[in-house]
Amino acid sequence: MRTLIIAEVGVNHNGDIEIAKKMAKEARRCGADIVKFQTGKIELLVSKNAEKADYQKLTTGNEETQYDMIKKLLLSFEEFEKLNEYCKENDIVFLSTPFDLDSIDFLEQLDIPFWKIPSGEITNLPYLIKIAKTHKPIVMSTGMCTMRDIEDAMEVLQVNNCGEITLLHCTTEYPAPYEDVNLKAMDTLRKRFNVSVGYSDHTRGIEVPIAAVAMGAEIIEKHFTLDRNMEGPDHKASLEPYELKAMVSAIRNIEAAMGDGEKKPSESEKKNIVVARKSIIAKTYIKKGEIFTEKNITVKRPGNGISPMKWFEVIGHTASRDFEEEELIEI
Repeated sequence: MRTLIIAEVGVNHNGDIEIAKKMAKEARRCGADIVKFQTGKIELLVSKNAEKADYQKLTTGNEETQYDMIKKLLLSFEEFEKLNEYCKENDIVFLSTPFDLDSIDFLEQLDIPFWKIPSGEITNLPYLIKIAKTHKPIVMSTGMCTMRDIEDAMEVLQVNNCGEITLLHCTTEYPAPYEDVNLKAMDTLRKRFNVSVGYSDHTRGIEVPIAAVAMGAEIIEKHFTLDRNMEGPDHKASLEPYELKAMVSAIRNIEAAMGDGEKKPSESEKKNIVVARKSIIAKTYIKKGEIFTEKNITVKRPGNGISPMKWFEVIGHTASRDFEEEELIEI
């Protein structure tokens, strides 16, 4: 199984389409399958009175409202049209998360491959209905959710004839503490809803998404930036390009290592069976007609003779010929 890797730009382009283009190209170079952005109209997304999240205050200060901060970070619909074309030209799939109903209509025109529902919209009933009625596949993050939240959202989507759903386990904190990640919840989601699962990661580093792949994540989403020192709310909790490339490489290695689950000698290790295993050999010089006993035979490498598992079958046999010391026993 090949894991789908989403490089999450979000708003790390800082409202600059040229930076967004550069990030799309970098995501492709690093091996990501999809580069994802966030699409919204500021007047439909956030109230002018909404406060910033604590992590946003830490990264961007507390002098402006969430409305003012986000307004500077959003690209226009026209810019997203250009960005979509740029991604096609550079052989990477364009994706963006809509944050309002108008943005759903706009992105539907761009023919994105599936909808990515963010954790914050999982309780937005009109939003869920509108997305479901497009009948496209859905990938839905579940940060901050109880099982009831997910059950309710799934029911809304399915009643409205949505496409296939994949659930992403997620911890909505930037960066997310390792002790709050709870990767085992992926198994809970898989068993409860009988759907494919993945993981949207907000931890520092690359260890957790790699572990998620080993636990069966079919999609990995990870924030990335050109430089963690850039201004903006999400850069500090994002990977730089060299880290994204390392994560992709490690995930591909893990995929190769997962195998088919059948326990058997691999092709690469078969040649080492003779070297690593042992055989029954002569402990001392043994004359023809002598009885094999624990005093005159022993077990040593190599493993191309009689297996030590047949030890008690050999004991008591009569030597059919002379055996030199350390010669492989034959019966």
